[in-house]
Amino acid sequence: MKLLQNLPNVKFTRLHAHIVEEDGAFTVRVRMLNHVDQEQSAWGEEIAATFDMASSMIGSLADEFSIPEQCISIKIVMRRFKDGTLH
Repeated sequence: MKLLQNLPNVKFTRLHAHIVEEDGAFTVRVRMLNHVDQEQSAWGEEIAATFDMASSMIGSLADEFSIPEQCISIKIVMRRFKDGTLH
């Protein structure tokens, strides 16, 4: 994700992500923070063509900043094609 390029010496300990299916693509919104130093935080949004790409974006961020799985939260909002409702 482009939002975190060129950040000097930051350490994030938490990653919160939302993946929302919209108009045939997936919007990935992330918020990253350091729970020890509240001034270290970042957020951003990217569009992914597939759900796999969206998941990969989140995984890449977690790997890049060494955020363990238990410190990652992901909310997924998908459209149910059967009845046209969001879940």
